[in-house]
Amino acid sequence: MAEHLELPRPRRLALTAAWNLTEALGLPVAGYLAGAALAGGRDGRGAGMVAATAVVWLTVAGRKAVTGSVPGLLMISALVLSLQTAVVLATGSVLFFLLQFPLANLGLCLLFARTAPTRRPLVAQLAAEVVALRHPSQHPGLHRFFQGATWLWAGIFAASTVGLAVLMTLESVRVFLLLVTVVTAGGIAAGTVLSALWFVRVLRRFGLRVRFA
Repeated sequence: MAEHLELPRPRRLALTAAWNLTEALGLPVAGYLAGAALAGGRDGRGAGMVAATAVVWLTVAGRKAVTGSVPGLLMISALVLSLQTAVVLATGSVLFFLLQFPLANLGLCLLFARTAPTRRPLVAQLAAEVVALRHPSQHPGLHRFFQGATWLWAGIFAASTVGLAVLMTLESVRVFLLLVTVVTAGGIAAGTVLSALWFVRVLRRFGLRVRFA
């Protein structure tokens, strides 16, 4: 492949990203809402988690049967939801319900860290699947970037794990649930901005260009 990077044209890029996000996030959320609504009352939370997990694993199975492979983002969603559901169902206590959030971040931290030093860092895989980015696979500068960016995301999820664990012991349930959203959104936003700036710097350093296929 020539020394450039390729993205699909804007319309196809938007459709590719939207499809991946719908599979990994939209369908499980819909499953959770449906399960919680059908069960109602105190059982709604557990039923919603079970429904969300069932939906995402059915999607995994469907993807495997149709295409022969499972996108990384979808697999991450399935693993994290399975962990959260197991924690929620383990006991009815509020403590264990809240514990799912730092544990989910810890799981993501370990997942990113496990692939960072390998030949297939997770960020490279997600970039190829979610936005269909094509790049010179053997380019040493890009490979180091993808490894470094994967470590960056592992660090962000590690910091989120510690932060949420501390907040869980200090704040009320209502405040903690609000802070979960703030910490999660803030971590994702920070990681996205840092990764994008780092990526642009790498492109300029090695004289690479991004073009639409």
